[in-house]
Amino acid sequence: MIGCLCIHGFTGAPFEVEPLADYLRKRTNWEIAVPTLPGHGDTLSLKGIEYKNWIEHAERELQRLIAKCETVYVIGFSMGGLIASYLAVHYPVTKLVLLSAAAYYLNPKQLFLDIGDMVKDALRGRISENEMFTRYKRKIKATPFTATLQFRRLVSTVRPILNKVEIPTFIAQGECDGVVPPKSAQFLYQSIGASAKKLIYVKESRHLICHCEESENLFSEIHHFLLREPIQ
Repeated sequence: MIGCLCIHGFTGAPFEVEPLADYLRKRTNWEIAVPTLPGHGDTLSLKGIEYKNWIEHAERELQRLIAKCETVYVIGFSMGGLIASYLAVHYPVTKLVLLSAAAYYLNPKQLFLDIGDMVKDALRGRISENEMFTRYKRKIKATPFTATLQFRRLVSTVRPILNKVEIPTFIAQGECDGVVPPKSAQFLYQSIGASAKKLIYVKESRHLICHCEESENLFSEIHHFLLREPIQ
């Protein structure tokens, strides 16, 4: 039996990776787990949560899959990509998929363009229709500064061990991502120790790569990558 763990991002929820999880459920009989990290979900409650709590929660989900399945894959989105990389170093994971993984954070160039769009919509009286504004307005208010520090500590903990990731790895990054810059994907590709690794850029995708217009092609590539026999 095959198990697949899908991990969402910082201040996010399972919906961030659910389209991919649903795609795989429809095409496989895999055991697919999409946990909600502590303090996350529809209502954010991040005060007092440490980055180790996020790792430990993902570890328990992975351990449950390992106990049931002969083969386990891990997929991580944004901050979840860093947690997934940590798990790939410390547990018998077979393959790793990193989506908009946050080895670096904030893309100033794209963020400037997104802010420009928000200003235009505000001047037209359509700010409530702006996707970027509505998504992050709630998050900014509900995210304590201490939680952001914990996220940065997670990044600092995982980046030095990326060279220990030795399993086949698939990396995907949106070119229009205003949160994670494209250089993050390049850094991951260069840093990960695996000999079998692939990096693709999704041209029109913003940060929520599993919800982009090109998601069907992306999911197909991920599915084929996971099905392919590892190079010995």
